[in-house]
Amino acid sequence: MDSVPLRSRNKLHGHGGSQSYVDKDDDKSYSPFASSRPTSLTNRPAKPATPASKQPKTFWTRVGGGIELGRGETRVLAGLTLLGSVVRFWKLGRPGSVVFDEVHFGGFANKYIQSRFFMDVHPPLAKLLITLMAWVSGFQGGSFDFKDIGREYAPEHVPYIAMRMLPATLGLFLIPLTYLTLRALQTRPTTALLGSLFITFENGLITQSRFILLDSPVIFFTALSTFFWIGFSNENEVARDRAGRVGPFSRRWWVWLILTGLALGAVVSCKWTGLFTIATVGVLTIVQLWSLLGDLRVPMPLLARHFAARAICLIAIPVLFYMSMFAIHFAILNNSGEGDGFMSSEFQHTLAGHGMEDTFADVMVGSHITLRHLNTQGGYLHSHPHTYPGGSKQQQITLYPHRDDNNIWAILNTTSNPDIPNPETHSPPTPILDRHTVVLSHVSTNKKLHSHDIRAPITEVDYQNEVSAYGFDGFEGDANDHFQIEIDETTTDVKSGKESRHRVQTLRTKFRLRHILTGCYLFSHKVKLPDWGFEQQEVTCNKNPSKENGLWFIETNTHAALPADAKKVNYRRPGFLAKFLELQAVMWQTNAGLTDRHAYDSRPHSWPTLRRGINFWVKDHRQIYLIGNPFVWWLSTLSVLAYIGIRGLLILRYQRGYKDLNHCEPQVIFYDRLCGFLVLGWFLHYFPFFLMSRQLFLHHYFPALYFAILLSACVFDLVTSFLKPRIRLQLVALTLVVTVWTYWYFSPLAYAGVWTRAQCERAKWGKNWDFSCADFHETVSWCSGRLIDSGADDVARFRPPSTSPRSHRARMSRRSPIRRRAKSPLWSRDASLSERT
Repeated sequence: MDSVPLRSRNKLHGHGGSQSYVDKDDDKSYSPFASSRPTSLTNRPAKPATPASKQPKTFWTRVGGGIELGRGETRVLAGLTLLGSVVRFWKLGRPGSVVFDEVHFGGFANKYIQSRFFMDVHPPLAKLLITLMAWVSGFQGGSFDFKDIGREYAPEHVPYIAMRMLPATLGLFLIPLTYLTLRALQTRPTTALLGSLFITFENGLITQSRFILLDSPVIFFTALSTFFWIGFSNENEVARDRAGRVGPFSRRWWVWLILTGLALGAVVSCKWTGLFTIATVGVLTIVQLWSLLGDLRVPMPLLARHFAARAICLIAIPVLFYMSMFAIHFAILNNSGEGDGFMSSEFQHTLAGHGMEDTFADVMVGSHITLRHLNTQGGYLHSHPHTYPGGSKQQQITLYPHRDDNNIWAILNTTSNPDIPNPETHSPPTPILDRHTVVLSHVSTNKKLHSHDIRAPITEVDYQNEVSAYGFDGFEGDANDHFQIEIDETTTDVKSGKESRHRVQTLRTKFRLRHILTGCYLFSHKVKLPDWGFEQQEVTCNKNPSKENGLWFIETNTHAALPADAKKVNYRRPGFLAKFLELQAVMWQTNAGLTDRHAYDSRPHSWPTLRRGINFWVKDHRQIYLIGNPFVWWLSTLSVLAYIGIRGLLILRYQRGYKDLNHCEPQVIFYDRLCGFLVLGWFLHYFPFFLMSRQLFLHHYFPALYFAILLSACVFDLVTSFLKPRIRLQLVALTLVVTVWTYWYFSPLAYAGVWTRAQCERAKWGKNWDFSCADFHETVSWCSGRLIDSGADDVARFRPPSTSPRSHRARMSRRSPIRRRAKSPLWSRDASLSERT
């Protein structure tokens, strides 16, 4: 198998088959590399080229893409798949309770099935695939809420194994895909086998693929995009025949290019980190087009065709695929749900159960209104019969995201008119105009919206005053109740007429409320009140507010004196594009706001050295802890550093006048370009995380790790290329033995297996590896199929773990306060919103 020749041209950014448009006999610059059997890069002679008409027609020759599998390699692929299925599917149902972010992504599947709208920071494709598995398996929405880590699935008959099967299957497909990718990169079969076995026995990838999580689909589609791109690049290098069956713009060429675009759309539709894969392909596309531009044999019309083909397939197709996933997302989530509060009022109005009847357009003195904040997901100005614990100790004013009778206010003049004893029923009513000074009276408690020179309850700064509801029977109010309306012309909707800029109209007019005595503006921001304020949003009077957080509008408006046929308005229903763009903006803002620390978060500089993992689950003296295979992980990092170091040295030598690469064998140039491609993929999937201030975890490194593992296999291919085949196979065998042993040593953390406390302590190769050894038994023996703690007394020795005095809960309670604080965020995470990337 090792005698298969290697290609000497760089298939990742070549000439696009340009020599096929020039007659070989008429141009001395015709490249011999257009041959269907390129010269070998090894020190072994290449096999003579076989005419295309005499080549055996196999599945792989029909597929193209530079994949030339030898005899027996299909059986190798089958063996890898079989081995991978054992590794990925082994004890998939263990543990039988909620693990880590299954809290979120299992919960999202539950909401999909109930068609209840939710908001997540990730695009929907991976969640839709998990939901499909749950739905096919008969999961009934609402029967299990996934809210607590450690909650058992069995009593509720949740098809959690079927749901876990989706990421596990994609994790399995990654193994043969790795083999095909390395073969498409023209490495030896043994190298491809080594790289695919690295992926097979990488503990971190195994752990991440065994649960209802999004990272396994992301890694799979990242690898699939890379594979399709390499196949397209190889096909792009083949000389176009006269019949147009191979080479640029052939059917095979179009298929590989379109598949690349679809895979790019899929990876970015799982997580936005897929943009890094798009960036990788984008950089290589630019290099390809730049190379074509510099090839004077390529006419401009042909260059334009190459550009247009790539623009359509690598830009338009991914965008359309991405948008189609959101079209499915919106079609399923058509009912009001927990995510409503993140969206605008117009968006919410499209959800069943959240619409409203038409309301009067003109706001009058005496109208009963609901007032909404424009910027912070449209909460309602709200009050309730509870007081502030400090400050004025008057009635609380908050922003509340749901409809409620406590949101209703009467808008009145500042002074009473003897001729109008009841403005709420007076006819004809008086319209509210720009610069009108008004009083807002809370209908249910009969108190006035009020502000004074007292600091706000949470934001205690000099320029923010408390806002309260104040008044009592027989008290007409005072000047601290007076607010002036200032219409904002730039945000006011004038599509139905410009009069909304001069008089207050429901839904259309956006305005600020300025407190007359202090000059501050009614204001709200994303600051929550504590328990005494029911965790509702703080409302203050800000002397220097941001424009967005100081704007309000009226959502509903009723007046007893307005005739039934008076002009009415309602929300304009946004179309798909408006909803799509709004959701992208909300996802971006929410994702950027995930800056709180987590007990197991980490920063990018610690990932290549596997400095720390993530505690997924602890229960019943077993543990799931995300940690990679140290041997595979560190070998991949060493390969990256080795290439960067050697390449940097060559660049420095070139600057000093040495021409090392000018006299290199084609073999060296091939490996330089090959490793350069993989390092580029690693860099573009890793470096952007340094620019992020949000919460990050070890699993964010996995796409970059995939490229690093491919690189380690290619470095092995280079280092052993001058060795005898038998020695090379011995090194492969030795490497695999170490890989499998390391996988097996740490496998209890991936499969929730049996471990002793001493074994756990010995496995802490890194000082920051903080899996909890205290949760394992001191020694383990088997008695009637039950785990026994031999470290307890003789009576407890034969008790089941649930009744043992050394139970998990008892040990947790005896931990130090510092230890408990470090663990607590994992067990108390809010299930309403994912904290990921």
